Amino acid sequence: MRISESNILITGASSGIGAELAPLLASRGATVGIVARRQDRLEAVLDKCRTYAPKSKLWVADLSDLEQAEKVALDAQEYFGGVDCLINNAAIPKVTSIDRLTTSDLESVMKVNFLSPARMTLALLPHWLKRGAGCVVNISSLGGRIGIVHEAAYCSSKFALCGWSESMAIDLAGTGIEVKLILPGPIETEIWDLADNETALYSGPLVPVSQCASSIASAIEEEGFEFYCPPEFPGGGKQHDIVVGKTSNIDQFIAAVGSMAISDREGKS
Repeated sequence: MRISESNILITGASSGIGAELAPLLASRGATVGIVARRQDRLEAVLDKCRTYAPKSKLWVADLSDLEQAEKVALDAQEYFGGVDCLINNAAIPKVTSIDRLTTSDLESVMKVNFLSPARMTLALLPHWLKRGAGCVVNISSLGGRIGIVHEAAYCSSKFALCGWSESMAIDLAGTGIEVKLILPGPIETEIWDLADNETALYSGPLVPVSQCASSIASAIEEEGFEFYCPPEFPGGGKQHDIVVGKTSNIDQFIAAVGSMAISDREGKS
């Protein structure tokens, strides 16, 4: 995958990582399609993109509507005459303890964070297979590899995206289609501020969104499947090592993080 002279479709582009990444990719020679619900913010991002890539375009869509998500992918395919790369970045948080989580909460998170990326990918896949080239970049989370206190819905959607990406990469081996899995850590975006969520227990330093976007742009053109963007956890240590440490002793991990949940529950009682 090469960014220059490619057509790239990015979801969740009205703020945060997507809003930073889209103009960056345009500045490196890509024509970008951007997708989100908030038209006014999308238009501001589009103006930045068109400084470098005049044929860039926006689509206003609620990706929890899975048929609409699929339609956006196909519309972009037609408008650009081919989508070279789909970046599934759109996501919603859900910081709610499991005992207060509703089935509606779970379903809405799964639709945006997992099912819409899957549907959009499947819509474009036949076109990529026909030409023997294409790239899907799934932006999951460190929370797609480790469980986080009070984030069962969010983590389940991001774990699903990781598993989907891994199996897809296996199935598509040798086809010319690249699959990239991006695992950001705590990034300085609006995802921490939404009113319908409880306060996240993590209160440490956050990675600037520009640093994360730059790391993702580099990963797109590098060989390999899984990328921690950025590699370092804020405050020190490699994110990869956190995941390896968890898998090497899962009982110890659950006991340690579970103690955080206990402390939080006792503090609220």
